[in-house]
Amino acid sequence: MRVADHELWVFAYGSLMWRPGFAYEEEQHARLTGYRRCFCIYSMHHRGTAERPGMVLGLDRGGACEGIAYRISAANAAATLRYLREREQISGVYQEKLVPVDLIKGAAREVLALAYIVERAHPSYAGQLPLALQARLIRSAQGISGANLDYLISTLRHLAELGIRERDLERLLAAIGPHTARCAPSRHGNPCANGLLKATRSQPVPVRGLKLDQRRRFLYRLHLES
Repeated sequence: MRVADHELWVFAYGSLMWRPGFAYEEEQHARLTGYRRCFCIYSMHHRGTAERPGMVLGLDRGGACEGIAYRISAANAAATLRYLREREQISGVYQEKLVPVDLIKGAAREVLALAYIVERAHPSYAGQLPLALQARLIRSAQGISGANLDYLISTLRHLAELGIRERDLERLLAAIGPHTARCAPSRHGNPCANGLLKATRSQPVPVRGLKLDQRRRFLYRLHLES
């Protein structure tokens, strides 16, 4: 995908909504039809480890998803794409796709935006796990970007600021403990999330048989030309 000579739209549905990490010209409330936001990816880097995987969001087939569309200038497009690949494609779990998204505030219009769609053939694809299992994984995992529970709470907070209800994620937080969202964060993180991490440290990990060596065949996605 060549973007160096054109402006770029990026569709954000998870952590890119509240921590984009790149410069943009504008942001718009947007809707993507045909894909839904769900916890369908095992995380062994940002929000978990190989020994104790967490879960992160992906866009999986079916339904619709509301989030943010960012417009990046042509001058920053190539650098932004490199940054996104370094951040999102650590294991190559996402397909990079240009998809039509509807800008739903102000003058409604459709734009083509870059979105990261989950690769179902990837060994980190978890599919639709039972809610109780998702809750167990999320409350007991932590990666280089912090506690997995903080990722869920931050996503729900930003969706609420946009006026978006995500009932599946709300049910997931309720299964973990809705009081955790009310804990005041500090420079050491969310004390409730930290407490759950300590409490679950000795519990067995409910995931077996991840063929992590098979991730290597997807790593070319880190090095695609911009």
